[in-house]
Amino acid sequence: MTDTTRTEPTGPVTRTTRDLTRAAVSGWLGTAMEFMDFQLYSLAAAIVFNKIFFPDVSPAIGLIAAMATYGVGYVARLAGAVYFGRMGDRIGRKKVLFLTILLMGASTTLIGALPTYGAIGILAPVLLVVLRLVQGFGAGAEIAGATVMLAEYAPVKRRGLVSSLVSLGTNSGTLAASGLWAILLAVLSEEQLLSWGWRLPFLLSFLLMIFAVWLRRNLKESPVFEERPDVVDGVAMSRTEVESALDSAALEEKRESVLEAGIRQRKGKAFFLALGLRFGQAGNSGLIQTFLVGYIATNLHADRAVPTDAIVYGSLLGFLTVPLVGLLGDRFGRRPMYLALTLLTMVLAFPMMLLITSGSTPALMLGMVLGLNVGVLGLFSLESVTMAELFGSRTRFTQLALSKEIGGILATAIGPVVAATLTAVTGSWWPIAAMLVGYSLITLVSAFLAPETRGRDLVRLEDAA
Repeated sequence: MTDTTRTEPTGPVTRTTRDLTRAAVSGWLGTAMEFMDFQLYSLAAAIVFNKIFFPDVSPAIGLIAAMATYGVGYVARLAGAVYFGRMGDRIGRKKVLFLTILLMGASTTLIGALPTYGAIGILAPVLLVVLRLVQGFGAGAEIAGATVMLAEYAPVKRRGLVSSLVSLGTNSGTLAASGLWAILLAVLSEEQLLSWGWRLPFLLSFLLMIFAVWLRRNLKESPVFEERPDVVDGVAMSRTEVESALDSAALEEKRESVLEAGIRQRKGKAFFLALGLRFGQAGNSGLIQTFLVGYIATNLHADRAVPTDAIVYGSLLGFLTVPLVGLLGDRFGRRPMYLALTLLTMVLAFPMMLLITSGSTPALMLGMVLGLNVGVLGLFSLESVTMAELFGSRTRFTQLALSKEIGGILATAIGPVVAATLTAVTGSWWPIAAMLVGYSLITLVSAFLAPETRGRDLVRLEDAA
């Protein structure tokens, strides 16, 4: 028998400035940790993993194999998005964010303790893939949870700016990982790097995990989750419970109309729009932050430190780009900013690759810095708030996590492998530029079709489209 006698919601939930600050730092730190972990892995895959885990193949095949191990984590991320996303919509955001940070931190630390191919043979890459899968399972809901939490905490007129802290977290993590690798490449010899130096960044991530866990233990639940009309006693009513309450007229008229709008709406349109918005940023990120690092070192025969340094400089500039785009989104709306940034990325794609392949180190760095800030970080700043606003509060966590992770599988994970294959077959850089244009075009069309979401009431259960 369905229980419909649980305590009713008590009205608007308030949070202090201190609560908002704690949520902001928690969201920033969690996403910083996620992207530091993944950038550590992606740079290691591009620089050393092909030599210490896949040493018996040609450099080109080794790069493809290393990129493939990078990509398998995105399959686990999808499973994590489903599992933790549903949990977050059912029992709250806070509990899920605590679990995801533990999984990510533990698996990343253990990667630094793995034996290499030379020590245990084929078992080494197998264990690497296993830990990558565990890391991905935890990360599958981390950034979605942080995005939801920050958007639901933020004042409505500054939602874009506050939500951009998620993007700043990704930028901070990317910068930290790239900085660590830049230092290792600068001070260690090739032999030292391959024997023990590559382990240090992974092992050091343990300290960050401890701080993040402590912070999240003291975090209050999202005010939007607690104010949802389908949440009673801290747990969301199931669809059966909602329908039973509606059929028996057990709810007051106003709450009944809100619940009915959220439960009866057909899902799908908002999800596919969000998936399209995700595609450009995710695809561009996989190409610029992952594939190009290995391509420049392997195919262009540049010093390995050059692309890593370029990512560091681009990430530093991103600390201005990300909040600026968030502020502009609050001022002019999400759609106009999406249209402007995706068009600019498409226009810059071929000139950017001409700069990167020109043979000039300053030109190479300029091309990567421009691509990173316009096509990756700028779009990420918009994505952090727009995707949260597109979905209703009843399924926001699940739909946001799934759209992010499916977009990641289709673009970020597969993209570097496709790019590695196409550049090997053609012997040219033009497939990279063409892929950047294609990814951005998908986001451009999605932004054109999407509704403007700025200022939307996030307590509403139904999607914006």
